[in-house]
Amino acid sequence: MKKFLFIDDYHTKLIDIQCKRTFIIYRNYKNTQNISKILKLKNYCQKKGNPFILSNNIKLAINLNLNGVYIPSFNKSFSHLSYNLKKKFLIIGSAHNLNEVSNKILQKCQYIFISSLFKKNKNYLGLNKFKLLTNNIQVPVIALGGINSLNIKKLKMINIKGFAGISYFQKKGPPKRPFKFLR
Repeated sequence: MKKFLFIDDYHTKLIDIQCKRTFIIYRNYKNTQNISKILKLKNYCQKKGNPFILSNNIKLAINLNLNGVYIPSFNKSFSHLSYNLKKKFLIIGSAHNLNEVSNKILQKCQYIFISSLFKKNKNYLGLNKFKLLTNNIQVPVIALGGINSLNIKKLKMINIKGFAGISYFQKKGPPKRPFKFLR
C-alpha cells in the first residue's frame, strides 16, 4: 500500500517520522516556488530514502530531476505530454468527480487521488460514492481526505492502491508495521 504525505514547507521533523516508502509531495500554492527550498527538500528526502514529488510544475520537476509531479484537479493542461520523461518519473493527479477522473486519465496520470473520502467538505464522497466513482477506473486509485487513525481500517472496504493525507502523518507518522491489509 503506497502512502503519500503532503507538505507545504521544509518540515524535516515530519519527514523523519515517515517510513522510507512514504512519498513526500511538496504542495505550496500560497508562495511562489522557491527552487533552493525545493532542492533542500529533494536532497533531504533522498538522504532519508523518500521519493520526492513536486506539485503543479512538471517542467521544474523534470529540470530538478525529481521523482515525479502531482497535477491537482484544477490543472487541465496537456502540455506535459510533449515532454521527454525519465523512465520512473511519476505523474499523479487528483480528482473529485467523474469528469475530473476522465481528464486525469487523458493526462496520462499513473495514479489518481480521489477525494474527499472522509473529510466532509464540498467534495465529500463517503465510502459508497467513492466505491461507485472508482469501480471502473483502470488507473490505480489513492484515497484522500480525512483519513485518520480512527477510520484507517475502513480503507480495506474499498479497492485502492494507497492513501494520502496530511493530518494522519503529522500525529505520529504512519505505523511502522502497517495493518495487515495495508501490506
